Amino acid sequence: MTTLSLPGAHNITRVELENGITVLAYENFAAQSVVICGSLEAGALHYTPYGTGIPSLTASALMRGTQSRDFGTFHAALEDIGADLNISAGVHNVNFNGKALAEDLPILIDLLNDAFRYPTFPAEPVERLRGEILTMLQYRQYDTGYRANRAFREQTYPAQHPYHHTTRGTLESLPQVTLDDLRAFHRTHYGPRGMVLVIVGAVAAAQAVEIARATLGDWQNPAQPTAPTLPPLATIREVRRVDTLVPGKSQSDLLIGVPGPARHDADYRAATLANSVFGQFGMMGRIGEVVREQMGLAYYAYSSLEGGQGPGAWSVNAGVNPQNVERAIEAIRAEIARLFAEPVTEEELADNQAYFTGILPLQLESNEGLAGTLLNIETYDLGLDYLLTVRDHIRALTREDLLAAARHYWKPDALVISVAGPQSG
Repeated sequence: MTTLSLPGAHNITRVELENGITVLAYENFAAQSVVICGSLEAGALHYTPYGTGIPSLTASALMRGTQSRDFGTFHAALEDIGADLNISAGVHNVNFNGKALAEDLPILIDLLNDAFRYPTFPAEPVERLRGEILTMLQYRQYDTGYRANRAFREQTYPAQHPYHHTTRGTLESLPQVTLDDLRAFHRTHYGPRGMVLVIVGAVAAAQAVEIARATLGDWQNPAQPTAPTLPPLATIREVRRVDTLVPGKSQSDLLIGVPGPARHDADYRAATLANSVFGQFGMMGRIGEVVREQMGLAYYAYSSLEGGQGPGAWSVNAGVNPQNVERAIEAIRAEIARLFAEPVTEEELADNQAYFTGILPLQLESNEGLAGTLLNIETYDLGLDYLLTVRDHIRALTREDLLAAARHYWKPDALVISVAGPQSG
């Protein structure tokens, strides 16, 4: 995909409907399908106390029955046209995605509109959904990766911060949620203001916008509140360690990390490249090379950087033999100290710059990849010409930029260590 053919202000249609919905449309006639995705401001951040699971259960129940379609009828309407539609809630937003033949876009948008505006939260389907979630949560109590992650979040973010909590709710909170709770949350928080709808595929952009306007353009909710802001997050100033006993397991999972950059932070891109060198590129970067390949301490070992709308985690994840936990922690902390102490090599920088610029066209080969990219551009206010300039920004990064980003977030003696497995302490 050449620079001239990349999506940009010249071929992305962006329209703000009168009720506050932003529609982005991009024509791609390479296949006779259309993909939609987007977001709505009704995630877990929008309900306190955090951690009840009400926003998540509300989103998951939207397609369980509406005023004009019961559960069976709603899903039969999707099956009749071979379409998909999914709705779920994260911390900040309710996210949705769907796919259909281009000729069936009006039906897909109508089903999305029906789920968002007219859900009834019928008792039997919602109870079935609640049971499925509770079963999943019960199962995860024996999952060392999940338990290590939960303990890590609870140590990294204070209880008054939404990132401290699981969006799904807990085994204690979910049984207390009532249908009236779901209806009240929906009535207040679901509305058009701040909603983003991306449409990519074999449909004219102007036609896509008009389909969205005809179906969603009259949606109003005067009660919809403005999106809340994240509470402040104090700097971690010491090593915090938590060990979670999960009996009967043959593997321990560990996380070591800190709060990282938000997607809109100035050093996010430098941090992303530093993270790739640290624990992603090739065989999972330095972490994979040292901890797994050279020392043989881990079944898997890599780093991840969440980004997003707030200070998501920048962390190292590893699965290890319980007898190797302390050695693995020591080795990972040594790599953190190295990342903090010295710039990456010229070769590491060049390899990762080439990787990030080279993978960009591959991410845009499918309608799904295009739609997800356009949603990120809108969500993080990157500008419609982002794809035309991002390669230059990546190539302009220096070893010193990556070192500064690493030092901004990582401190060798100020981080969170979480271990879950058959041994504690």
